[in-house]
Amino acid sequence: MGLLDDLTRFLETRLDDFLKNNPHLELQALEEQLREQEKDAIRFILSLQKQEKKLENEILAIAQDIKTWHQRIDKAKAANRQDLAEAAQEKEASLLRLGNQRWGQMKGVKEQIRQTKALVEQIRERQKEVTAKAQQVRATQQTNSRVTNSWNTDEVYTSSYDRATLDPLEEKFRNWEVEQELKQMKS
Repeated sequence: MGLLDDLTRFLETRLDDFLKNNPHLELQALEEQLREQEKDAIRFILSLQKQEKKLENEILAIAQDIKTWHQRIDKAKAANRQDLAEAAQEKEASLLRLGNQRWGQMKGVKEQIRQTKALVEQIRERQKEVTAKAQQVRATQQTNSRVTNSWNTDEVYTSSYDRATLDPLEEKFRNWEVEQELKQMKS
């Protein structure tokens, strides 16, 4: 496992170095990561909203059952059936506990929805920051590219430099030097 860990660390280091040397790629990766986080958060919100709707429906059904059992309690008491009235009261109490439990769950789900929506807003703000930074890096790279191209153009002129065609004075000196040499050879 040591070799695999070393290889993993080496590759992570190389990737970090590569991304530091290519900030536009690092920003692209960050933009993609933020898009995925936003999608996941939105999917989570939709899931929570379904759960909230289910809990609401359960609470409404429990409330209807409580109403039914409350009416049965009144009927049993009116008919002087204390045994049925007590059983109905126990049933009503258990439904009230269940309703309160579901109500608490629904409040928890609503809080999760609120927090996740706040997270989505934070992700969107971060996306704006990263997009602005990416545009800044691209603009800097384009400026650097123009400067580099300008230097490369100068290098082309420099590498194709021909003294005789570019400098008439050089040509005059060469001609004079050749004449001097010819005079020396004649003498």
